[in-house]
Amino acid sequence: MTKKVFWDDPYATSHQTCVASVNGSEIELESTIFFAFSGGQESDHGSIAGIQVLSARKEGLRIIYALPPSHGLKVGQPVQVEIEWERRYRLMRLHFAAELVLEIFYKELNSVGKVGAHIAPDKARIDFTWPESISPLLPVFSEMANEIISSNRGIVTDFDDILNERRYWEIQGFSRVPCGGTHVRSTGEVGQIRLKRNNIGKGKERVEIFLCEP
Repeated sequence: MTKKVFWDDPYATSHQTCVASVNGSEIELESTIFFAFSGGQESDHGSIAGIQVLSARKEGLRIIYALPPSHGLKVGQPVQVEIEWERRYRLMRLHFAAELVLEIFYKELNSVGKVGAHIAPDKARIDFTWPESISPLLPVFSEMANEIISSNRGIVTDFDDILNERRYWEIQGFSRVPCGGTHVRSTGEVGQIRLKRNNIGKGKERVEIFLCEP
């Protein structure tokens, strides 16, 4: 099991640890700040011991990193992990924005069902089952989300189940949501967002979420 320091401190960009296992070009670390694709959130970009990480994946409670075959790392070797902060921070902001919008949909539309999600640095998306265009709803839902963001409310994250590493985020008085991604500490950090509808087929709707940069 890899200790996931990105949950303890999602703002850390550098981390000292040791190599836990080596299997050809793939390695595991004793602890890490380098998030691996999960719950629709893309992996971080960065390096281990100055070597660019090619990919990161989750297997149960383990995180496995693929490096160039010539990496030369050994079990027990101390290494420095570095992540690209600008990418991480945008992923954190868009991840929470997507979760917030999804929760508003759940609260306002009793029969809506999520069928997919993806969080990238440029935008997030959520796919729903819904029988008609959601375009008429987006101005109101966008306003509701931006009001919560502007209120700069604290976001609490913690474990529901430590043994199985199940986590949640919570805004007091609004909602408590299961989620194992990385999150900002307050809603105000997200900044204002805008929503766009994208039809992906009969009975399915996609909402794309963008950050409104200054």
